[in-house]
Amino acid sequence: MAGSVESVRKAVDRVYGHRVMRRRSNEITSEAALRGARGSAALSGADWALEEVRRRTDFSGDDEARTVGAALRLTAEAGQLLSIWRQSPLRVLARLHLVAAAGRTEQVGRPRQEGEPVDEPLIGLGLPSAAEAHGRLDGLSELIIAGGSAPALVTAAVVHGELLALRPFTSHNGLVARTAERIVLIGSGLDPKSVCPAEVGHAELGREAYMKALEGYVSGTSEGVAAWITHCGRAIELGARESTAVCEALQRGAA
Repeated sequence: MAGSVESVRKAVDRVYGHRVMRRRSNEITSEAALRGARGSAALSGADWALEEVRRRTDFSGDDEARTVGAALRLTAEAGQLLSIWRQSPLRVLARLHLVAAAGRTEQVGRPRQEGEPVDEPLIGLGLPSAAEAHGRLDGLSELIIAGGSAPALVTAAVVHGELLALRPFTSHNGLVARTAERIVLIGSGLDPKSVCPAEVGHAELGREAYMKALEGYVSGTSEGVAAWITHCGRAIELGARESTAVCEALQRGAA
């Protein structure tokens, strides 16, 4: 675990130390947001080429288009919610769901109630009851508000894993969970400019590995939780590598 935390820190420092970041960090942030949204959408079943995501302006068509649109909206929203996150994480999560679902049903922007179905077909885990989800959400909120000395990677991975395990909303839980991970990484100071998109790494590692690691987290064993945190650390490292490559391309004048 300690090795994973150290490895992530080195990967992040490599991006922030790049000479292009000193002059063009806004461009790197924008590109990381686009690539992160593409990666998150891919894990929710809309695996589009990056150039297609970049080119499209209308995301109102089929389910895949709506998923990509939701991922883009969430990535844009993440940086606006940092101050609220530290005081009221549940408000932020409700807001993220509202943004993702774009007001399509009356169940938007609030945790699900008993008996409401969850539309999250790609996460084939047992679904906790609404009462359990509410209770564990409250516990997660208290953990975030209290702060503490846990490394940013650990907090981000726990927030991400808990939201996937609970699926507290009737839809878009995967997209919301990955956006919450992003918010923790930005707000913790590990990645303040949001240039190390973990979503890119999660997509690169693949859905099968993602689900296997998540099953370890849900098992609650120390080994399973550690494996999930390590998986999330590797995803951040791969996101950092992606942005380093963007920096290199900009330096060469190729992008």
